[in-house]
Amino acid sequence: MNDGTDSSCLDHGRKALSSEPSSPGRSRTALAPAGPRRVPPPAPPRGRELARTVVAPLLLVTAAVVYNDWLLEFLLPTGLDPRHSYVSELFAADQRFHVLFTTAELVAATLVVAGALLARDPRAGAPAEGGWWCLVAFGVCSVADVIVPMRCAPSVEPGCEAVNPWHTATSGLVHAALFGSMFLLTVAAARTRWPVPHRWAPWVPAAALATAVATVGPLFGHPGWHGVPQRAHLALVGAWFVLLAAGLRGSARASGP
Repeated sequence: MNDGTDSSCLDHGRKALSSEPSSPGRSRTALAPAGPRRVPPPAPPRGRELARTVVAPLLLVTAAVVYNDWLLEFLLPTGLDPRHSYVSELFAADQRFHVLFTTAELVAATLVVAGALLARDPRAGAPAEGGWWCLVAFGVCSVADVIVPMRCAPSVEPGCEAVNPWHTATSGLVHAALFGSMFLLTVAAARTRWPVPHRWAPWVPAAALATAVATVGPLFGHPGWHGVPQRAHLALVGAWFVLLAAGLRGSARASGP
């Protein structure tokens, strides 16, 4: 009788011990990761994030409008034929609206530089960082392009050289910085999938490159109709700025609560 009772008590004791939950220390040890935990980069301060997703897009959209200041030639008596003249002729040193178009170019360059600097995000990776810095270089070279303008307007002035060495060099630097920015930011858009640029990023730079190449005729002694592709090129650059602005706004919405 006593043996049966003792055996029963022992069985109940074993079951109670086997069903006892594991200690918190052992549970944490079992669930701990095998390797070191990767710490994400800290989020930027709230003010910095607002500057990146609100102020920078506004600056870039404004730059897109001002950068296409050539549209004013349809309202002003410039004396130039948009089909056969470079936009640079509008702010050539001897043109009547030199100051107006020079000022517009400087304002556009300033807006681009400010917008690119505010749009930078250390968390976005090397391609995005390089792309924004190329856009800063684009704005700086645009200022240099204005500082050494064409001496005259070759499309309407006989004997005026189409190739001004300093202005041609600065224009080349502007395009190198622009297409470097387009390439790097296109790569960044593909990686991070910005809502708008990821869809359009490959096409706008390709069209901008094609129209830029189509403007070189006068540099090789074949002037005529180069004004049309150049103005289309400037419109595409403006569209690119708008796409970047839309991407910044889209990234803000995607990361929002």
